[in-house]
Amino acid sequence: MVEVAALVGDTARATMLAALMGGQSLTGSELAFLAHISRPTASEHLRKLVEARLIAVSSKRSFRYYRIASPLVATMLESIKTVAAIELPPRYRPRSARDDALRFARTCYDHIAGQAGLAIADALVANGCIVLGDDGGEVTEAGVRLLAGFGAELAPKSASRRIYCRPCLDWSERRYHIAGLVGAEICRRCLELGWFTRERETRALRLTAAGQAGLSQTFGVELRCEGEADPKSRPAPCATRAPTSG
Repeated sequence: MVEVAALVGDTARATMLAALMGGQSLTGSELAFLAHISRPTASEHLRKLVEARLIAVSSKRSFRYYRIASPLVATMLESIKTVAAIELPPRYRPRSARDDALRFARTCYDHIAGQAGLAIADALVANGCIVLGDDGGEVTEAGVRLLAGFGAELAPKSASRRIYCRPCLDWSERRYHIAGLVGAEICRRCLELGWFTRERETRALRLTAAGQAGLSQTFGVELRCEGEADPKSRPAPCATRAPTSG
């Protein structure tokens, strides 16, 4: 615990890890820029994180790309942020447009968090597609049909040890959004369909007009493109609660 905490607790390393929590692979130069440090200093920090298996690195042409090593590491980092946001005494910090964008929609490693993520989770739970509890999540038969029609690939890979469906406590909203394979597939399809686009140099996601219509038609979620969530939702096309494994 001491070794991992020391690695994560350094300001520059924590900043780079937070940037990688957007789910994308970034170069050392990009991470150095985001952490406001020199490229050689960033290289030393990244070497320590790779050696500790907190991040992984791959080479493409003449560039080295860094990413979070595993969902387990991502869960640890998000949990630290949640504890800091919920359990520690609050400190005054003026809200900014960037903060509001993150609170509206962002990537939490490989799934959607913020008000948008909660709206999707709330609609799926309310309509009997997913059951979420403190200890885990479950996709019903109706949920499998809906998500398969949406284009999500819900069959785990044979050698995968990935958790299928689990609740993830949202640090900004203090309620659960959907993580695990199911959450990752919802995020993947939303990006693939152009319902959300990634913002540069941040984990924030921007809702598009196509996404506003698609979320309404598919999940019964009503969100506004200008970045302010509307919690109202209408019933989506799933209503039964016959549970399946997962």
